[in-house]
Amino acid sequence: MTRSKLFFASSLLLAAVLGGLVVLGLQAMLPGIGGNKAQVERIVHGYLLENPSILRDMMEKLQQQENAETAKAQDSAQAAVPAALPALTTPFASAWAGNPNGDVTVSVFMDYACGYCRASLPGLAELIAKDPNVRVVYREYPVLGEASVVAARFALAAAQQGKFRAFHDAMFASDGPSNASISDALAKAGLDPAATQKLANSDAVAKEIDANHRLGVKLAMNGTPAWVVGKQILYGARDYQALVDAVAIARKTK
Repeated sequence: MTRSKLFFASSLLLAAVLGGLVVLGLQAMLPGIGGNKAQVERIVHGYLLENPSILRDMMEKLQQQENAETAKAQDSAQAAVPAALPALTTPFASAWAGNPNGDVTVSVFMDYACGYCRASLPGLAELIAKDPNVRVVYREYPVLGEASVVAARFALAAAQQGKFRAFHDAMFASDGPSNASISDALAKAGLDPAATQKLANSDAVAKEIDANHRLGVKLAMNGTPAWVVGKQILYGARDYQALVDAVAIARKTK
């Protein structure tokens, strides 16, 4: 679930709770109403219609609280990066691109069902093409459903056979993870389906996905894409210039 959906759901829940509390309060304050729930609900409904700014104020307060909690979590995540660098910068088999000895590593967490990840790919490809000293490490981070998990497993199996990028690019060129798109990506990458299926079901692949999820939780990655450029965490889609700027900061702070 995205942050905006969680916020909307929380707002509705808060409104419902407020309504319930008002109902209980009126029943306690106005003995004549007693247990007439319908009458109390009409009073509350009318009051909220006449004073809709109450709901706006509630939502604004909830948003402020959520922003503060997010900022606190991201500050803690940033502090955790140095200890996590070995895990972040060590690729799984061939799940990397660019200069293997590059002076800056860009670790990117993606999900094949993520439109923002797909939108970030041109900028990432341009960075790899234009900066000869960047190394990119791809971390499979399936958070958008079971189909994403299956696709991530096959991507890592492709990495074990030295064909990660071919499979990765074919998956993101599709309409999203499905049995059909995975089969098509396997064919385009020149991978044997049966052999790759066996690797996809391996403990090594399962452990890699679990490790990436644990890293993501530690680094407050609530969605995709998410990045660690040098020692800086970035959240959300990034274009070429944003990545260039992040790499420049990483070089200055080495």
